[in-house]
Amino acid sequence: MEYVVSDRVKTLKPSAIREIFKYAADPTVVSLSAGNPAPEAFPTEAIAEISNKILTEEPIAALQYSVTEGYPPLRSAVSDFMKNEYNVGRDFDDLIITSGAQQVMDLLTKSMVNEGDTVICEAPSFIGSLNSFRSYNARLCGIPLESDGMNLEALESALKNEKNVRFIYIISNFQNPSGVTTSLEKRKAIYELAKKYGVMILEDNPYGELRISGENIAPIKSFDEDGIVVYAGSFSKILSPGMRLGYVVAPKPVVSKMVVCKQGEDVHTNTWAQMVAHRFMTEYDFAGHLKSLREIYRKKATFCMELLDKYLVPNKITYQPIEGGLFIWCKLPDGVDMPDFCKQAVLRKVCVVPGNAFLTDESEQCSSFRINFSTPTDEQLEKGIKILGELAKEIL
Repeated sequence: MEYVVSDRVKTLKPSAIREIFKYAADPTVVSLSAGNPAPEAFPTEAIAEISNKILTEEPIAALQYSVTEGYPPLRSAVSDFMKNEYNVGRDFDDLIITSGAQQVMDLLTKSMVNEGDTVICEAPSFIGSLNSFRSYNARLCGIPLESDGMNLEALESALKNEKNVRFIYIISNFQNPSGVTTSLEKRKAIYELAKKYGVMILEDNPYGELRISGENIAPIKSFDEDGIVVYAGSFSKILSPGMRLGYVVAPKPVVSKMVVCKQGEDVHTNTWAQMVAHRFMTEYDFAGHLKSLREIYRKKATFCMELLDKYLVPNKITYQPIEGGLFIWCKLPDGVDMPDFCKQAVLRKVCVVPGNAFLTDESEQCSSFRINFSTPTDEQLEKGIKILGELAKEIL
């Protein structure tokens, strides 16, 4: 029979990253494309121990249906952590647990965006979020990224001229894919512009705990006195992505609509995973765990940048050093065909993500590609980056 898909998904394309995973699954391929945490970062022994306790002490609670808003003790623990560490959360805010931070993007868009409304994004930005916005037929407006965040002139121009702007989407720390961290000055300026033009901000911060150098910068949500910022957090990079745990801090009227939408999606987030996260935060050395994660990624990121300096920079591939996160954004010299470069790299058994996958309009010209340093071993990382350098040398 002929299958007629909805207008909403007709133009959606498979995630370029997920498609690349098909090649990366080959054990002979060096994958610099995944965004997975380092295997050594998982607290496997603690999770096993906690799981055993839960299934011994509270088996029915872990295996039964639960409330949509989330496991109450975890909501309380996360709320306390956000207030104490980042001054996030006001009397007008609420917090709920979601099935990964990705669900926050979906629920907010479903709740707040009509077909044809505009969502302003950084350019480039995370493909998963962009596809969530696209799935509701939102119009995407990309704002060029500078070394310290969005170009403010371009942002204000978009706020003035775009129709029905619903929110500004920003990954404030160690942005995916660029690695850029928005400065405090720009965070305050973006907040003031959003307030001036009456739009919300969706602040996505999945990598904030993975700072390896420099000083922490206050989240935009920390100075939200007007109820215009929605904050998305995640356990994926600090505990386990497979557990699918995220959370959102947002004004109560917004959260109430997101809850209704969540009820129609998955009823509630995995109860066992929420109980594990709660016990890990409250009964184990959570601060020590975060400290150990930063050390793991500090070593891996430093080693990766040393390899880039050794193999890529001499062949005119540049990059911006990072202060945290999992990604580095590499720029090819002018005149080099980026999609062909990435294709040639795959043929040499190295996977990277072509930069146009992260644009609001994938047909735009792009000379950059993204690499990930957290998943490969040191040996794989050196092998892969060396091959990229050799390829660049041949092309040049």
